[in-house]
Amino acid sequence: MHPNPAFRSKNDRPSIDFVRQRAFGVLTVNGSEHPLVAHIPFRLDEKTASIELHLMRSNPIWRAAETELPALIAVTGPDGYISPDWYDVPDQVPTWNYVAVHLHGTLSRVPQIELKDVLDRLSDTFESRLAPKTPWRSAKMSDGVMDRMMRMIVPMRMTITNIESTWKLNQNKPDDVRMRAASKVETGFGSELAALATLMQAPPKPVE
Repeated sequence: MHPNPAFRSKNDRPSIDFVRQRAFGVLTVNGSEHPLVAHIPFRLDEKTASIELHLMRSNPIWRAAETELPALIAVTGPDGYISPDWYDVPDQVPTWNYVAVHLHGTLSRVPQIELKDVLDRLSDTFESRLAPKTPWRSAKMSDGVMDRMMRMIVPMRMTITNIESTWKLNQNKPDDVRMRAASKVETGFGSELAALATLMQAPPKPVE
């Protein structure tokens, strides 16, 4: 996380909303020789302050989780290069703007009997965003096919203990300077530049 307090806030609401909408991140745990990493879709459950996910049975993270493991899920958003020329004020330097949320917690296995419910909740979460399309349901699968596929994957849960976030959107610059940079972002390079420009124009407000 970026150390500059201008880019961080005690207000977790924007970060929680961002994580729920993004619903995809990088899960990491400590391995015996090196960090173990998996790129995962997930479902945030605010009521239980937890993340539901699944892994391939062959994934070393699952094998390492015979007991509860400290874990982190990093969720990233729009990002892009910021040229100092865009500020139109002297003595500036290049930087990179971005959004990132780190969810710290404890990863544990979930009983295999719960896998079907975990998968259904996950697909329902994503399918609901495709309205008015009729949601896909696992019941559409041919007899036995879903059961065979589920033998290869395992359900897991991460209980969230802490949230850290960085919303680096030039909040350390005067408003007019930040807005000039925002107006140029889409001419540059990075990812989701239109979304980044929108966030730079109206960064999340900190808790008063």
